Amino acid sequence: MKHQSQSTVLVQKPSWLKRRLPTGPIYENVRSMINKDRLHTVCQEAKCPNIWECFGQQTATFLILGSRCTRNCRFCSVDAGPVTPPDPDEPVRVAEVAQRIGLKYVVVTSVTRDDVPDGGAGFFAKTIKEIRKRIPDACVEVLIPDFQGSAEALQTVLQARPDVLNHNIETVARLYPLVRPEANYKRSLELLERVQAFGFSIPTKSGLMLGFGEKREEIKKTLEDLLRVGCRILTLGQYLQPTKKHLPVKRFIPPEEFEHWRDIARKMGFSEVASGPFVRSSYHAKELFQAVKA
Repeated sequence: MKHQSQSTVLVQKPSWLKRRLPTGPIYENVRSMINKDRLHTVCQEAKCPNIWECFGQQTATFLILGSRCTRNCRFCSVDAGPVTPPDPDEPVRVAEVAQRIGLKYVVVTSVTRDDVPDGGAGFFAKTIKEIRKRIPDACVEVLIPDFQGSAEALQTVLQARPDVLNHNIETVARLYPLVRPEANYKRSLELLERVQAFGFSIPTKSGLMLGFGEKREEIKKTLEDLLRVGCRILTLGQYLQPTKKHLPVKRFIPPEEFEHWRDIARKMGFSEVASGPFVRSSYHAKELFQAVKA
């Protein structure tokens, strides 16, 4: 199902979504190293509101397989096609920059590459191995696409032994045709469920963005679905419209409501929950993982 993009007015953000954008020598150093090595981060490509904080704390989420996506989700600011062949040296360069920055917790995600036979799973595996080679004591979290439901591609990633496997459900089932027309709610749940079914004890993680017009009971049902397939780490954040061509925000959720959902999710059975207007998939990822392992 395809949707025509149309310009919509960017709605003014409420006061709790306004923050200072501090920079400094650490931020500039991280940004410089990433740009110099021709790497991409989801922090930059997806216009993450936490980039100044994360770069300033010497953390970053690497975006592999290029900077252009073969899908065109209506919430995401990452550019869609045309794509170029993956750079075979990219996994090595990611590991080298992670080492130079001094990362001890490395998050790796990717654009969706439906044009690549394994969806890029082999690149994830190679990147994990290269990071381990250069930073043996580092933890590696991967945020993967759905690989079009390929069990073999998922196993390729799992066999490289990431410390956390993240795959975002993003929104409630009813809104998939609007928000993620080329994705599939059931397929994403099956991916998460397969991790334990394949015999891996790797913690699984997922996240939702709120503000698309989802209903309270739909959020609850999605959390129940995630728990049912073994997901134990959850992130909940506010959707922010990147440009006029993207979906408009239906509602800005106040901070106290995010706190309410955090409490509900924990009572439901999630081991760790990050919930707030600025929360994103890899926001404070190290802290969430450490809390689960404690």
